[in-house]
Amino acid sequence: MQVRVKHRLKEVLVRKLSFASVAMILAISLYFMLSWGFDAFRMLASPTYGLDDVWRSQFVFAIGSYLHLTPVGLIKFAAFFAILKLAVAAICAVHIADRFRSLMGGKADGEILEGGLILVVAISILSVGPAVWSQNAELVREGAIQLALAALAVAFLMLERTDGRRDEKDEAADARMEAARSAFETTMARSAPRINN
Repeated sequence: MQVRVKHRLKEVLVRKLSFASVAMILAISLYFMLSWGFDAFRMLASPTYGLDDVWRSQFVFAIGSYLHLTPVGLIKFAAFFAILKLAVAAICAVHIADRFRSLMGGKADGEILEGGLILVVAISILSVGPAVWSQNAELVREGAIQLALAALAVAFLMLERTDGRRDEKDEAADARMEAARSAFETTMARSAPRINN
């Protein structure tokens, strides 16, 4: 009896944790979709692709000087980062739509968001380096928060994937148990009763 109660409590806890992880993944996806989408549109709408904001574009200048880029090369490089940010925002939007589609039936694919989060980590690390070098605490904080959110989302995606695999294993074990039970019942029904004289 106690085993059933403990198993039931564990199921309830896992279900609530699963709901909380999905909510956190959606919230983080929404954050990156809105903030990086706004940044990307701001950069793409600017005639210099965001280079006019000197503090936020420090990483473009730092990488450009390392690669010996010309002024036109710097503008193209800034446009490339703007498009990468727009791609991350689009990936997050697709993941949010996939989550809402999964409410109707099916399962959301977390690998799409993981690809976008890899881009978030790469761009955040690139932007934090020059901010640390110039001792700009605001940009370091912003980059660290984005890195932490990306890591948190990946952790929740891994937890969700583990729960999905556990559910598949439980379903397979139940199917095997049901097959064994029906085979046993069929065998018992076919065998004639033995009478000892």
